[in-house]
Amino acid sequence: MAFESLSEKLQSTFKKLKGKGVLSEADINEAMREVKLALLEADVNFKVVKEFVADVKEKCMGQEVLASLTPGQQVIKIVNEQLTDLMGGTGSKLTYSPSGFTVLLMVGLQGTGKTTTCGKLAAYLKKNGKKPMLCACDIYRPAAIDQLEVVGKSVDVPVYTDRDNKKAEEIAAAARKEAERKGFDVLIVDTAGRLQIDEELMEELARVKKAVKPHEILLVVDALTGQDAVNAAEGFNDKLGIDGIIMTKMDGDARGGAALSAKKVTGKPVKFIGVGEKSDALEPFHPDRMASRILGMGDMLSLIEKAQESYDEEQAAKLEKKFKKNEFTLEDYLEQMEQMQKMGGLGKMLEMMPGMGNKKVSDDEIERGEKELRQMEAIIYSMTPEERRKPQILNASRRRRISAGSGQPVSKINSLIKKYEDTKKLMKQFASPGFMKKNKRFKGLF
Repeated sequence: MAFESLSEKLQSTFKKLKGKGVLSEADINEAMREVKLALLEADVNFKVVKEFVADVKEKCMGQEVLASLTPGQQVIKIVNEQLTDLMGGTGSKLTYSPSGFTVLLMVGLQGTGKTTTCGKLAAYLKKNGKKPMLCACDIYRPAAIDQLEVVGKSVDVPVYTDRDNKKAEEIAAAARKEAERKGFDVLIVDTAGRLQIDEELMEELARVKKAVKPHEILLVVDALTGQDAVNAAEGFNDKLGIDGIIMTKMDGDARGGAALSAKKVTGKPVKFIGVGEKSDALEPFHPDRMASRILGMGDMLSLIEKAQESYDEEQAAKLEKKFKKNEFTLEDYLEQMEQMQKMGGLGKMLEMMPGMGNKKVSDDEIERGEKELRQMEAIIYSMTPEERRKPQILNASRRRRISAGSGQPVSKINSLIKKYEDTKKLMKQFASPGFMKKNKRFKGLF
């Protein structure tokens, strides 16, 4: 989980403050010392840490905090606001050309995940009503064009290639003409990377920039490289001029220092974060929501958005009727489990729940929960359609056959049936007359 280490240390620090009815200057000094150490251990830029702690301390020493009935909460409020401001304030969205055709130029060093991020961005744009095309301009790395074609195919987005041309700017210019001619409204240009910033790379990128006139230049950096990612962002911005940052591998970075430092050091916002390998594992970066997660306040807005993305109004209405008629089947139960997986699985949901930072859920526990979901799916898929619709016919011999087919013991099948029956009873309560009409925000969550 991103910021896991920082989150634990900050929450531990503020827990001490919450237990005090009155805060002294010494209490605040001690808390700020711990905040400073936590940020440095999270690999946040030293100058950024120094300025951040000074700003927070100045605000915390005000009479409003010291004289407050809940001074600990006031300090947390200040830290939350300052963290949000440090990461860029409000979320910075992609901007599109007023002409109706937008070119996004993707740049970055080698090994940051630039090519796969191009595919994820294309998938994100498709989901938001755009019609993107990809362009392969990495003419140096072996199999780079093949990789982009595989990525494009996986998200059902066409890829413009020219394997004979050795000039990236000419390929990009031709791709722009082709995309406009065929009615696409966004062209995502994948460019070559290097192990380090050099003049040859920058000159080529400058030529591509001149050839296609991108509406935005997005730098892809690897969060796991910490301050090296921030230094790379500073270098690219100085030489090329970037409009935003996409930080990959955030799900594997427990420190998070790069995301906390990037905006302050470069002046450019983090626009997206990569949180997994799947094509939909690219999320808009919201500084306010991330600050809340770090401080253990949860991120209910993102959780609700994920529920809405996977929520099908027609399916919910159909499900409501089934509850009322007591016709909720194992097929429906399976659909609800798949709905949870669409929302990112148990681990992702727990990250967003308020207070879960204080109730530590281990990776092993999350893995066990997701493993259990997979086992339940295997059991249901091993049943006949009739058994899924009428679980009451599952006698001993049928359960033994399902056990053999799913590779799960009969005890697991018995446990699944019990959970299904318990869920059915619970859902019947929610389907009581008028409940869903009065509580529309719950629709699609059950």
